Amino acid sequence: MEYNTIEYLVDDGILTISLNRPDNMNAFTLEMSDELTHAFYQASDDDDVRVIVVTGAGKAFCAGMDLSVAGNVFGLDEDRQPTLAEMAEPESMPGVRDSGGKVTLAIYDCKKPVIGAINGAAVGIGATMMCAMDIRLASEKARIGFVFGKIGIAPEGCSTWFLPRIVGMQQSLKWMMTGEIFDAAEAHSGGLVYEVCAPDDLMVRAYGMARQIADNTAPVSSALIRQMMYRNSATAHPVEAHKVESLAVFYASKVDGKEGIAAFLEKRPANFVSKSSTDMPPFYPWW
Repeated sequence: MEYNTIEYLVDDGILTISLNRPDNMNAFTLEMSDELTHAFYQASDDDDVRVIVVTGAGKAFCAGMDLSVAGNVFGLDEDRQPTLAEMAEPESMPGVRDSGGKVTLAIYDCKKPVIGAINGAAVGIGATMMCAMDIRLASEKARIGFVFGKIGIAPEGCSTWFLPRIVGMQQSLKWMMTGEIFDAAEAHSGGLVYEVCAPDDLMVRAYGMARQIADNTAPVSSALIRQMMYRNSATAHPVEAHKVESLAVFYASKVDGKEGIAAFLEKRPANFVSKSSTDMPPFYPWW
């Protein structure tokens, strides 16, 4: 797929996805939705990609939906009267389905760790998109806002699933209901971002963290950890996590586990050979 609104660059195991409409503060479009969705699914099975870093070109991360588009700016078919029953298979609902949710679900399904480097304004889908990323770093210049109530719509991007899990219900409701724009320091104190960086240090820190993961962990282990944490934490009883963890340890111990233990005992770097594209354990996906 040729990308027009994002840049996709792989260098030594690290994929950088840059939202690339700098003249429009990387405002989100339906084309960007399709391109980001494609990029995350492509990266998921690309063994040359070990970690993904997401950032914005220019001064902004993503200033929200491009509101200058004619007609329904969200690309929705207003002649339809969709029901919740019809949404049982959202893939079959063009003209109804939330374009931001397509992106966050692609991130959620991805086998690769995702680091968000929030370099500037992150509003609307710019804010909700980052919630699906595993680790979020923010520039001191970042400004974040869940502004849906202020423009008369509802939260999107699966944010009502992700945000309370990250920061808790009270903080989520405060940010969502006020629609305020808040700075990186508040995002950090509220638990939305892991760390606040000086603008010139943001990408250095993001790549350093990505390098630490890419150089020291097994691809299959990373994929399993990512999916197990999100999915097991949402089950009703810990025994469900126990079932999945038992199978994960069983299968991982056969190849990469043996190599990892041998490397530890021999005090050398591990040489993990299993690939997330072809060597996921047979119970995966279990959901």
